[in-house]
Amino acid sequence: MSIMGLDLGEKTIGVAVSDPLEQIALGVGVIRRQGRERDLQSLAAITREKDVTLVVLGLPRNMNGTLGERAKATLAFARHLEERLGLPVVTQDERLSTVAAEKALLEADLSRRRRREVIDMTAAVIILQGFLDGRRVDRNQGV
Repeated sequence: MSIMGLDLGEKTIGVAVSDPLEQIALGVGVIRRQGRERDLQSLAAITREKDVTLVVLGLPRNMNGTLGERAKATLAFARHLEERLGLPVVTQDERLSTVAAEKALLEADLSRRRRREVIDMTAAVIILQGFLDGRRVDRNQGV
């Protein structure tokens, strides 16, 4: 069983999954957006293949913490995803996840073309890893 992390963009969806022990986020790939129904079909296939039990969706809050139009669209997508997959979907603050992904890819000395190919997947890994780390801390503190 695993947890799936998503970075929802206008053109692509970055996808990551956890290891079975739910300790480490691993990049799976990028889905090219083709309309909500096709997107949901693609995500459903991944959840079956990876035995996903929970979905963590990056929520693009404004820097002051408020919800803008993109965040509202993301919450609507979360509702559709939850209905379609029959799995719980939680959101994770994704402020600066793409910036962190870009920095990590630059440090890895990837070409500009290769960075463009993996940036959304890397952001999904960062979103999911943040969730996993937060959950581990909560468990250790007895929350």
